Amino acid sequence: MSLFSALLGITAAFAFIACILYVIFGQVTVRKLRNNPETRDKLGFEFVSGWDIIKVAQALSLPRFMTDKFKQSPLSGLFADADALHKYTNRFDQILALLFYWLLMTSGLTMILLVILDSTGLFSYIESLP
Repeated sequence: MSLFSALLGITAAFAFIACILYVIFGQVTVRKLRNNPETRDKLGFEFVSGWDIIKVAQALSLPRFMTDKFKQSPLSGLFADADALHKYTNRFDQILALLFYWLLMTSGLTMILLVILDSTGLFSYIESLP
């Protein structure tokens, strides 16, 4: 098994765990927020079905200074309102959001990086070293 295959397999396993956490987070937390009339309209603009799950996880897992910058942006309607979401979620929801969001982002970006490095021939070069 090559180095690229091993790294891609590990990253794919993390992406699979992120997919499972996506479903759990959507059923446990976002469903509760969708049913709450005070947070229903604060989940951000939804481009496709289920996109609000990622938006809520982003709002709950990013640092406050970043979510405050998003709130001041002219595109603030695209982002979920972090203050309202923190008010109506518990610590378990926030930890689940943190795990899901960063595992999803890390695995996605790592896969992209691995493909770029493989297309440059880096892994072929490393495997040809004595």
